[in-house]
Amino acid sequence: MDIGAKVIDIIAEQAILEPCDVTLESTLESLGIDSMGLVESIFAIEEAFDIQIPFNANDPSDSEFNISSISSIISGIEKLVAEKP
Repeated sequence: MDIGAKVIDIIAEQAILEPCDVTLESTLESLGIDSMGLVESIFAIEEAFDIQIPFNANDPSDSEFNISSISSIISGIEKLVAEKP
């Protein structure tokens, strides 16, 4: 499974965009994803990969999980999937 492609598909769906419109350099803000869309994206990613993302929905800036770009989100998810028992 290509983790990056799946993450991009999930984020594109939340942003109501085509996956080709989501680049590694994109930010959630640049894609028009608000805080509710972010939470929905996190839930969808957790479900797709059967992982728990260390993310504080009440204070995203106080999370261990880097959501600054699509690239950083993918890197974080790849790490969590690799650490999964």
